[in-house]
Amino acid sequence: MKFSMRVFGLVILFFCLAPVAIAQDYSLQYFLTKVSPQAKELSKNEREALFDRMDEVLGQARQIHSKLMQAIQAGELDIRYQEGRFWVTKLEEDQGVIENGIEQMKLLRKRPTHLMASIQLYKALKDLSSHFNAYNNMPSFSALVGDFAPEIELWADPVFYRLHLLPLAQIKDVEKTPPQPEKKPAPKGKKP
Repeated sequence: MKFSMRVFGLVILFFCLAPVAIAQDYSLQYFLTKVSPQAKELSKNEREALFDRMDEVLGQARQIHSKLMQAIQAGELDIRYQEGRFWVTKLEEDQGVIENGIEQMKLLRKRPTHLMASIQLYKALKDLSSHFNAYNNMPSFSALVGDFAPEIELWADPVFYRLHLLPLAQIKDVEKTPPQPEKKPAPKGKKP
């Protein structure tokens, strides 16, 4: 009796943990393999996993952003005052970009086919990628940014652009083009 209860408990535990294990399989490498030309369109679960990963990327950008801002303001980095002011203004601009990206993700959660939200999220990811690459090139900041700069670039361009934005734009293009009516030849006038 105890043995069967343990087995039953393990079976229930397995089925409870299976969705969590499956959700963790959607990594950057998984989506990069989906980018190949012969890959099919994303399923609903894959699209949800992509949106989850985009949320995680924006959250990680927010964390790194706050670490950079705190390090500059606390004087932990070896940079001059003028240079520090320059980077603080850049980081303040990034704060707006991150917030915009989070807002666009909220819109995409409600309506995954929202084209403008997808375009604005893509632009936010590309801007963040460019800025984090610039931070990564600074010796003072590279320890805080690390490998996130090239990772966000991969999430933005090949993954989000090719797997979500491009198919969405193609669908919207098909919806917008009205069918062309056939032109009838003009009736020839009769000669008197």
